[in-house]
Amino acid sequence: MTETKTKMTFQVRSIRQDAHGSEAQCKDARIQLDTDLAGRRDAFNPAELLLAALSACMIKGIERVVPILKFSLRGVEVRIDGVRQDVPPRMESIHYEIIVDTDEPDRRLDLLHENVRKYGTVFNTVAPGTELSGVLRRGSVQE
Repeated sequence: MTETKTKMTFQVRSIRQDAHGSEAQCKDARIQLDTDLAGRRDAFNPAELLLAALSACMIKGIERVVPILKFSLRGVEVRIDGVRQDVPPRMESIHYEIIVDTDEPDRRLDLLHENVRKYGTVFNTVAPGTELSGVLRRGSVQE
């Protein structure tokens, strides 16, 4: 007898406010979106949202495995750079740096990075369609 597993589902609703911006909503959260053709500095544009989603996926993946691996850390920072290609418009490449403030040995850092790459939903969605590369290293996290 096979057990049927319920799949996770996600819902986001975005509403155009005017020619300068929109708002995305999910659960009890709201985020301003830069949908202005001229751009705006006080909101994430779609490409930046993709990179933010990727960084959140990495941090959430770390949070998920820290208790399983009994991994000790003081903080995590993710830095991401994306390069957009014009024709056709797409993210051509994404490079990330995950900085973990920890005293764990290097082999445990490698294991943590392997888990981030292997089990991240957004990571595994983005990876096949872009050149996705990066490192996980030890360092102090800046606030």
